[in-house]
Amino acid sequence: MVMDPRVVERLPIIQPAIPTLTKATALGRWAGIGPYYAMFPLDFAFQVVARYSRRGDAVLDPFAGRASSIYAACAMGRTGYGVEIHPVGWLYGKVKLAPAAKNWVLNRVDQIGELARRVTKRKLDRMPEFYHVCYCEDVLRYLIAARENLDYENSRVDATLMAIILVNLHGKRVQCLSNQMRQGKAMDPNYSIRWWKARRMNPPERDPVAFLRSRVEWRYKKGVPELAYGHVELGDSTATLKRMIAQRRARGAKRFDLVFTSPPYYGVTNYFYDQWLRLWMLGGPELPTATGEQWGRKFESKVDYKHLLESVFKACAEGVSRNAIIYVRTDARNFTFETTRDVLLEAFPDKTMYIMGRPYNKATQTALYGDKTKKPGEVDITLY
Repeated sequence: MVMDPRVVERLPIIQPAIPTLTKATALGRWAGIGPYYAMFPLDFAFQVVARYSRRGDAVLDPFAGRASSIYAACAMGRTGYGVEIHPVGWLYGKVKLAPAAKNWVLNRVDQIGELARRVTKRKLDRMPEFYHVCYCEDVLRYLIAARENLDYENSRVDATLMAIILVNLHGKRVQCLSNQMRQGKAMDPNYSIRWWKARRMNPPERDPVAFLRSRVEWRYKKGVPELAYGHVELGDSTATLKRMIAQRRARGAKRFDLVFTSPPYYGVTNYFYDQWLRLWMLGGPELPTATGEQWGRKFESKVDYKHLLESVFKACAEGVSRNAIIYVRTDARNFTFETTRDVLLEAFPDKTMYIMGRPYNKATQTALYGDKTKKPGEVDITLY
């Protein structure tokens, strides 16, 4: 294969200084909200925004995930816009960009607690066995009441409480609402039942109101970060992005100065199955089924995967400024990398591409779930 003359191997660079992102600061504490698969490392998101944009610039992420890129942009005086197809990632991003006032959230915790008392025994008994082995009865009542009453799409208060519930919905038994489970990924319900029963592990007894109040207090203890305007839209970028850019153009809004994103990697994971329990909290089915495919596409079709990237990056090209920088992190495996590279060169024909390999220095997230095969790492592609 002949290398495109616009493709250049880039030497390592010195990273710029970024704000402190520990949990001892409001910025760091809210940045970390939301366990999610394949999320940007926070310091990486801040470094890219700091190096490749300036205060007042507009930053776009068409595959926003839990919106780490948008959050970093808004924390450093840029405006940020994103699109995310998965409701869990979208909710995390929505809340950390604009959380509701603490006292309103605490009041809502109590209100849902009162509503939980009205959840009937009959409704509890209709729940699949998984829920009775995963949660104690008081917690299950509360979750059902929250699922039925929190208007997380339209209310900042309800969105904030729902996001905090999702963070604590499952994880280490001593730290969350559930029986023992991974925090980032919900395990198969039948496997979980067998695992818990074999070890005689009953769900932890929790007062859900007291537990969630403590989680709210912890989240707000360092305050709320001061951020510039940011917005993440729930939708499919292949359609939503074109509409967003057309609307911005119609009202004379500033074009995007930085596109900073990481598209889903070809054939790596199913984002619906990973998050099926959190999606149940958001109104989805009680058990994982194929009905969540619109959120969890693995793109087994290489044609469909390429079409996704073509559609999204061509739309991005319509909305960027003349001197915009495009920064894309992708998979180093041949098909994903080569497809991403070729699509970007086609979408931005007047730019020069720089490539930097990012090999993995530690176990990947997939290794946590039994996939021990060696991974080739990731690649950062930058276009000027």
